[in-house]
Parts: sequence; C-alpha cells; structure tokens
Amino acid sequence: MNVVGPPFGLSVWDPALDADLRAGIAAVEEGLLEATKSDVPFITDAARHLLQAGGKRFRPLLVMLGAQFGDPHAPGVIPAAVVVELTHLATLYHDDVMDEADARRGVSSANARWGNSVAVLTGDFLFSRASHILADLGPEAVRVQAEAFERLVTGQILETVGPRDGRDPLDHYMEVLAGKTSSLMAVSGRFGGMMSGAGESVVHTLTQFGERIGIAFQLADDVLDIASDHHESGKTPGTDLREGVPTLPVLHVRKMYARAGGDVSADDRRLNELLDGDLTDDTLHAEALALLRAHPALDIARRDSLRYAEEARAALAPLAECPAKAALAGLCDAAVHRAG
Repeated sequence: MNVVGPPFGLSVWDPALDADLRAGIAAVEEGLLEATKSDVPFITDAARHLLQAGGKRFRPLLVMLGAQFGDPHAPGVIPAAVVVELTHLATLYHDDVMDEADARRGVSSANARWGNSVAVLTGDFLFSRASHILADLGPEAVRVQAEAFERLVTGQILETVGPRDGRDPLDHYMEVLAGKTSSLMAVSGRFGGMMSGAGESVVHTLTQFGERIGIAFQLADDVLDIASDHHESGKTPGTDLREGVPTLPVLHVRKMYARAGGDVSADDRRLNELLDGDLTDDTLHAEALALLRAHPALDIARRDSLRYAEEARAALAPLAECPAKAALAGLCDAAVHRAG
C-alpha cells in the first residue's frame, strides 16, 4: 500500500505497521496545520502556502519508521516528525529566495507571490514554530536539532561560496550535500529512535542510515533532473541545468573533460562549451540536455546514487529483523528507482 505516494511508493505489507504509518502521517498533517496557524491571517496563508501544495513527507516517515524500534506511540514521536518537516519547509522558502525560483511544488513560490522579504520572514516563522515544539521535547532534542541546523546552514554557505582553490569540486559538492540534505535526514532517523526510547546503538544505526539515504536521495534527484521527462518525474527536465546549478552529472562531465586534456570528441567539447555559457535560451538548453543524456557521466552519476543507497541498506544490518527494517530497506530502492 502506498503510504507516502509517488515517487516513493513505499509498500508496507504488515497490517500493523501500515496502520501505524497511516495514522502517523495523518497526525503529522494535523500537527503541521496547527503549527502554521497564526493570529494574523496573512501569516497563516503564507506559512501554509507550500504545506498545502503537498510534499513527500519523507522526513516524518523516517521518524515514524525509526520509532518502530521502540515505542512508536511515545508522546514525542509525532511532535518530532512535525519539527523536522517544519524545518524542511522553512529551508524551501529560503532556498527559493536564494535561487530566485518562480515555482515550487507546482505552485508559485512564496517569493514570486509576495516578494523576497515575506518569503524569508515566513521561513523564519516556520523555524520559530519548530523551535517552540522542540522545546517541549527536552534539552537533548534541542541540542541535536541545533547541531543539524548548523550543518544545514554550513552546507548552504559552502554551496554559495563554491569550492576553495585546489579543492576537487566533486568532493566539495558531496560536503555540501552532507550538510544541506543528509543533516536533517539523519536527525529524522535519530529522533525516531530517541523519542521512542530505543537503545543507544539503535539510535546510532538509524542516524547513520539517515545520513546515507539523504545522499542517495539527492543524487537520484540530480540524475532525474537530466534523465527523465516531465511525464515521468512531474518536474521540468533540466531545471538545475538551466539555472547553472552544477549537479553530479555536470561535475562528472567537467572532471572527465579535464582529465582528457583536450583529447575529446566534438560532442564533449560542445557540451563543455554549453555548460560554461548561459543555458536560459531554450535552444541551447535543449542541446545541452540532449548531449548530457548521451554522456557516460550520467551513468556514472546513476551508479553513485545506487552506491549510496546500498550503503544505507548495509547500515541497517545491526537492526533486528522486523517489518520496519524491511520498510527502511525498501526506501533505499524507492529513493533511487526514479533515477534507474
């Protein structure tokens, strides 16, 4: 049965786990609506703008699956899931301002609709609501979230300033992803274990799983941005390419080109020329996208995504066999099959 819906399509065959996850998702949605409610109607509208546009709720799902290794109905589980999703939503408002994005989740971005100032302040409002809920979960939860938030912001700053002189751009990119994406995924798994009262070793395992599945998830998105059409993915192909964002396939192209020392095909030379230029023009963008789809760098990027998914699966080894462990292993496939 689909718990989180496409593109993950998580299949849960255990009736008790299925019921728990469905009830948990519903409770998280209620918690998100409550957390985004303000005495000022305009703030409520802005705060719920992306919330009501939908989303995968992947991070709350990790919290709830992690909680299955303790008491999944412990009072802190649902609030922790709400916290991680509020934090994620807040970063989207800020990301859209930095990226000057016009749309998000099929609707106008908050900055396009109300301007950058409102978008930034709405993100701050969501952070404040997450902190308010977090305060009731205890000082350890506050510390864990603070450390993750520092990593998240550090990753964003590193992406903004770019690699330092002499640093391999690919290594730099993976460091960015560890901060921007993996930090909150790791906290999601950790909170699930912590709030349910699971043992320390279980909490550590769930944290490590979150770290790895976060990287696999983002790398699969990088491949999807190039490889899929709009019908398959629900997003416009080559969005990152058009915006000049150097995702994994592009970084592999550049690295392979540099290593070849000029001994490359005409298509490779043309692709690198295009990547160095402005790809907002539809014709040039389409040409670059076609060349990238035919380039071996795309398969290398796809294998990278699958490798991190397998590392995430391997990280689950210490956990006892149970439906929740099988579901987490299934997420490894679900997160990357989109790029297959």
